[in-house]
Amino acid sequence: MTREEKNQVIAEISQVLADRNVIYLTDATGMNSEETTGFRRECYKRGISVRVVKNTLLRKAMERTESKNFEDLFGSLKGQTALLAAEVGNAPAKLIKDFSKKSDKLVLKAAYIDEACFVGANQLDALVSLKSREELIGDVVGLLQSPAKNVISALKSGGQTIAGLVKALEERGA
Repeated sequence: MTREEKNQVIAEISQVLADRNVIYLTDATGMNSEETTGFRRECYKRGISVRVVKNTLLRKAMERTESKNFEDLFGSLKGQTALLAAEVGNAPAKLIKDFSKKSDKLVLKAAYIDEACFVGANQLDALVSLKSREELIGDVVGLLQSPAKNVISALKSGGQTIAGLVKALEERGA
């Protein structure tokens, strides 16, 4: 690979790192072609871009990305590395977990999600349980609506109870 080609690859990877806030590094050593094809197909279906990269080029791209600090991930740049980039924070983690049920050869090395670094395969369960932005907004909206719904239902039921009492008293008095 010539210096120009390396610089082009570094620029492409830097662009991906700058554009996405969800970056996962995985090790797929030992996967056969069928497993690799299945993994890439699942990535495509879930809107996750995947690219096998050289560690030195990835490190240089990380160092060139000024808007983000990837220093905690540098220790994970050993062996084969596949770079996964997504829009939803837990989508790659769910994919890795689902895929690991079929094959134990795909291992999470590290992840970078909105300025937080997660290093090691033991972080996978924590990453799977992360909620997406839309899920968090839905939770907040649900929490905000809950008291209002309780008040409205109490008023409605109370109104029926009062009307029932008035009607019962009216019938008694007659």
